[in-house]
Amino acid sequence: MISPYYKSTNRDFTLLEGDCIKLLPLFSFKFDMIFADPPYFLSNNGISVQSGKIVSVNKGEWDKGGTIDSVNAFNLQWISLCREKLKENGTIWISGTYHNIFSVANALQQLGFRILNVITWAKTNPPPNISCRFFTYSTEFVIWARKCKTKPHYYNYELMKLINGGKQMTDVWQLPAIARWEKSCGKHPTQKPLSLLVRIILASTEPNSWILDPFAGSSTTGIAASLTGRRFLGIEQDGDFLALSKARREEINDSDLRTTYCGKIKDMAYIPSRQIVCEDFPNDYGLPF
Repeated sequence: MISPYYKSTNRDFTLLEGDCIKLLPLFSFKFDMIFADPPYFLSNNGISVQSGKIVSVNKGEWDKGGTIDSVNAFNLQWISLCREKLKENGTIWISGTYHNIFSVANALQQLGFRILNVITWAKTNPPPNISCRFFTYSTEFVIWARKCKTKPHYYNYELMKLINGGKQMTDVWQLPAIARWEKSCGKHPTQKPLSLLVRIILASTEPNSWILDPFAGSSTTGIAASLTGRRFLGIEQDGDFLALSKARREEINDSDLRTTYCGKIKDMAYIPSRQIVCEDFPNDYGLPF
């Protein structure tokens, strides 16, 4: 029996402590959507700029690169396990840079997924390139794929068109990197902005859907899920990041703060008010732990 690290009072947000490769085979529950922000394998002792200061790009031991073969094997393994946790009409989103995204795409194709889009997230506030020897890095990629090539998936076309000023939304998204207010409970080295996750969730799931994040980190996926009326299971092996995730979820139990965050997300991601859920989530549950 799996014992959760944390469950929110209304059970819309659950965290498991451990390695997703070990935990995923232990239960059979299936999800409507998966978002994964796996290691990019870019911790190579390089440097970057953050808040005007030169900093190391190293994120931790979990992000240090291996051989091409070991990276490919890792991606094939965890994506295969995630595939078993998707409903037949489910979809998966996987973020990355050139360090890992080609390996991820190859694994998806080997496992029978149909790649729907490769989103280019163009950051409106990227850090400068301090070497001045090549172009500034200002983008990340997010692959969107469905489990079955012949099984229809959910896509909220009308909402995405509405957000985009009445025009079809393209696969290039202009969104800012993480804002200061999103770090109120602490910082994670690869934390994604809520505006990005809210858009992904609204595009590809319906209210009350179940969302899995096998590399939860600070659980931006879970916070976005809670704020949009979805349910979340996150898996994370780092104790500090689990504590950060718990603090972030408990923070939005404060109704005034939750309303404030909802307003900020609406402004940043151009989300209509009715898509953000500022009330408590209904006490509805389905996980086997």
